[in-house]
Amino acid sequence: MRPCSVTQWTNLHQSESLAQAFPSCTPRFSSARDTKGVPDMANSLKANVRLMAKDEIREEKEEAKEIDDTLEEPTEEEEEEDEEERKARAAAEEAAARERAAQRQHMTVEELVQTERNYLKHLQLCTVTIHSNLQKLQPPPPNLENMFQNIDEVMDVSSRLLSLLDQAQTHHSDPKYLETLCESFLSLSQDIEMAYKEYLANYNNITSLENSYKQKEALWAEMVRTIKSSAPDVNASTLSFFLVMPVQRIARYPLLLQTIQKHTDPQHPAYLILEHAAHTAVQINCRINEYKRFREVADKYKKTENLTIKDKINRLSGHSIAKKTARLSQYIKHETGMVPKLKDEEFDALAGFFFVLERGVSELHANMEAYLHYLQRFLSCSPEEADLDLEGEKTALFSKEITVALRQWIYPSYENRLKTLVFKPLCSLQELMAGPRNLIRKRQDKLLDYELIEEKSNLNFDEQAIANTYKTMNTLLLTELPQFNGKALQLLWATLEAFSCLQRDLAADMEQLATSFTHQLPHSYLETGEFWKWAETSVLEGSRRMESLCQSVQDELNAPIVQAPNPICEQRLKALTAKHGSEKIYQLTGPVVGTRDLDLTLSKGELVAVVSEMDTRGDRRRWLVDAGGPRGYVPASKLTRYHQLTVDPPQSPHLNVMPTGPGPRRHSYTPGAQPLPTIVTTPCFQVYAGYDFMARSGQELSLRAGEPVRVVEPHDKRGNKEWSLVEARGKRGYVPSNYLAILPSVIASPTFPYR
Repeated sequence: MRPCSVTQWTNLHQSESLAQAFPSCTPRFSSARDTKGVPDMANSLKANVRLMAKDEIREEKEEAKEIDDTLEEPTEEEEEEDEEERKARAAAEEAAARERAAQRQHMTVEELVQTERNYLKHLQLCTVTIHSNLQKLQPPPPNLENMFQNIDEVMDVSSRLLSLLDQAQTHHSDPKYLETLCESFLSLSQDIEMAYKEYLANYNNITSLENSYKQKEALWAEMVRTIKSSAPDVNASTLSFFLVMPVQRIARYPLLLQTIQKHTDPQHPAYLILEHAAHTAVQINCRINEYKRFREVADKYKKTENLTIKDKINRLSGHSIAKKTARLSQYIKHETGMVPKLKDEEFDALAGFFFVLERGVSELHANMEAYLHYLQRFLSCSPEEADLDLEGEKTALFSKEITVALRQWIYPSYENRLKTLVFKPLCSLQELMAGPRNLIRKRQDKLLDYELIEEKSNLNFDEQAIANTYKTMNTLLLTELPQFNGKALQLLWATLEAFSCLQRDLAADMEQLATSFTHQLPHSYLETGEFWKWAETSVLEGSRRMESLCQSVQDELNAPIVQAPNPICEQRLKALTAKHGSEKIYQLTGPVVGTRDLDLTLSKGELVAVVSEMDTRGDRRRWLVDAGGPRGYVPASKLTRYHQLTVDPPQSPHLNVMPTGPGPRRHSYTPGAQPLPTIVTTPCFQVYAGYDFMARSGQELSLRAGEPVRVVEPHDKRGNKEWSLVEARGKRGYVPSNYLAILPSVIASPTFPYR
């Protein structure tokens, strides 16, 4: 029972006193009948008593509160004690918070290290065990090596990070361990970025290749079975389960380091380097994402598509036509000077060097291809089977043995090494040139689009995409093209160095082969002085023979370019002259064989009209010509200006002697007599002396090569057509008919003897 307060006892005592003082007011009940109507009065009295008691209680509470307030006013000593208590409580809470932060820091550091070990373990399981088991499948999955491209570099940098941590020989709870962790990460930051950015840039190809495997149900089922059996402790059924781990891991580095930083005291000795490591991890991820975006743009635009005309027509749409029209309009404005062209000197220098390098690689590749072709033709010959008419029995035998050794051992080995060390790298380098070349051309198209929207203040979604694409391509080329140019130049120099070494080795092999036979030759036993005297004599004799051969070849090459009359050629020349003018007509001084796209194959002496004295890249060594139908490029060194001769009809040198009737031939020329034959003139041709001729008697006439002559009689007095009576410089005489040549005013061909 709850005890009564002083006030309650007082109220109770007062009630009893009132009852005694007023007995008449106090109800008395003698019987049940007397109690009727009395409850209302009793209840009213009780209610009044309760109200009075409540008022008293409220007043007492207020007085008690005032007394308590008076009693609770603290003293100075109590305030100091309370302050100390609060400080102690705050210090305890701070210590507990530091303890919790230290525990979380320790747990996060341990998580980073332990997950790195598990991560490396899974990658090793994938690249070693699973990879080797997949290779044993029959047949093995196609392009399986591409699935594991660049993953070795990722594993290498992860193992190096763990190795640096293990070398520290400190526990995770040691404060120095955190500093070691940050220093190790920062020292490998560049290697981490290089390894992961190449892997992530190639990750789309990995997923595409795995999707191609899934299209082949039998192969995919066999691969899943192999993966499960190779890694029973890991719940994995696809290669992507392992190969996606580097993508996830590089993104967890900044999260883990930032978590460690969050739970590290700013006064910690490793806090600054930890902050730097976390910032570096974030920057690595940003640069990798940017590089991946650049690679996606490059992969999209560097492809070379071989489309047919039908495919190109099918691709046409209103949007593409409008876009190409806008580009053409902007290009015309640039060329006419109506709109200034946006120039980038740095990019122009890089692109110019790239095109020079590409031209050098292309020409070297073409020359090497021709060299190998001629080497094959040389090896197809069998000079040892022919009788070379060499002096001495041993000499002929040794020559045959040397030739066989060259054809069967030395040159085939040289050819294989040449293909492996020189030609194949050149082919690969030439193929690599296609990607940057397409990007540079596409960048030019995007620049024209960008210039149209550059001055706009507000860009819509499509225009912003155009601007972003151009800026991305420009930045990509400025970043990657210098590196590509440098690597390509190094590979080109290495190829040339390899070619020089092969030539040196070939010379050494041939010298060794020749030395094994020279001691058996009779001249090897001569004294030194006599040997060199004999060698000098032999060399001089060979030199004279060579000079004679060269002179005969030169005479043949310098022979005048002639051809018999041809109405078709006359019509072609007239058409070219009417279309381009006589000053544009050139003649080929030698045959031309086309080796590149748009090159023409023409014969010596053909006439062409020059359309442009350079190609599309500004190379003045290749001229664009019109050959009377096809147009293409020919070397400028094989062209010489064509001068059409005008002939006076009465003095036409082209005489076609027509006999007056049957009977004996006309008499030939005798000094002092000038026959007057019946002639028919053909003024569109000219007869020239094809070679120099020195008269040996008074009836012959000396001529110089290229000198115009007039044919009087195409035979001698006996009717022999090997000699012709001609007139030149006002003199007449006989010359060999095969020394004369007809130069038409149309296309010419190789040297043709006059008959």
